[in-house]
Formats: sequence, structure tokens, C-alpha cells
Amino acid sequence: MTLTHWITQTLQENLQPTELTVTDESEKHHGHAGWREGGETHFHVYIVSQAFSGKSRVERHRLVNSTLQGAFDRGLHALAIQAKAPGE
Repeated sequence: MTLTHWITQTLQENLQPTELTVTDESEKHHGHAGWREGGETHFHVYIVSQAFSGKSRVERHRLVNSTLQGAFDRGLHALAIQAKAPGE
């Protein structure tokens, strides 16, 4: 299973988003720290979930990061996050 698929599946199962886009942006970071041949090192996640209602931006990012700890263990180097509650 690719890391992209694992991230998507893990977020869907744990945060039940109404919107989710997971983008591998590794090629934009070619030659930078953490980059490796084959990609899957730098990702952007756009997610809308009820789980973020009433939470600050920092709390939302912490929730996503803790949910995806396994991705960091598998070689994820950088994660850009846009996390919103429905209606935002």
C-alpha cells in the first residue's frame, strides 16, 4: 500500500471527513531535506471534519499529526495541513 493510500484511509477511518484531499508534493522538494527518490516524503492534506469543531488551529493540527504518526514512522518528512470544520 502506498503512503498516499495509507494516509487517506487512516484519515477517513479516524476522522470521518466530509472532504479530503491528500496530495503528494514531494517533487516540489526535490533536493531538499527529507526528500528521497520515489517521493512520498512531503504531503499536503486538506480535510473537513466535524472532529475539528470547537478546536483551535493548533489542536486540529495535533489531531491530524497524532492520527498519522504511523506515516511519520514510515518515512513521511513533512505534512502541510488545512483542517476545517464543516461550514468554515
